[in-house]
Amino acid sequence: MIDLENVLSKNSALQLSSVTLAFIGDAVHSLYVRKNLVFEKDEKGAVLNKKASDIVRASAQADFIDKILPILNEEEVEVYKRARNTKKGTRAKNATVGEYNKATGFEALVGFLYLTGQKERLNYLLSYGENDEN
Repeated sequence: MIDLENVLSKNSALQLSSVTLAFIGDAVHSLYVRKNLVFEKDEKGAVLNKKASDIVRASAQADFIDKILPILNEEEVEVYKRARNTKKGTRAKNATVGEYNKATGFEALVGFLYLTGQKERLNYLLSYGENDEN
């Protein structure tokens, strides 16, 4: 069960490592994408998995953060940049180093917003541009 009742203070969340924020953010983003795909159309698992992979891969996340960066507030930009610039213990498999770094920053931002209970802001950012109304 996803629990948004137990949240961390912003200060507590900022004490976590960027890698930890990205770890939870990766899962939250993946669940968000998968849920939306299921609600869009009932398709075979392989089709859904391919679509989800196309959206959550590092290069797609890097493109997405570039798109939403202008609408992030100062605190969100700081979380993103801190994670983007953090030395990582792993390497990208199918992305450039730059894309991987941006994706890590994006995932950390998602993790930060999730852990601090900022559900409305998180949903707004993740859905940004979906209906071309933003």
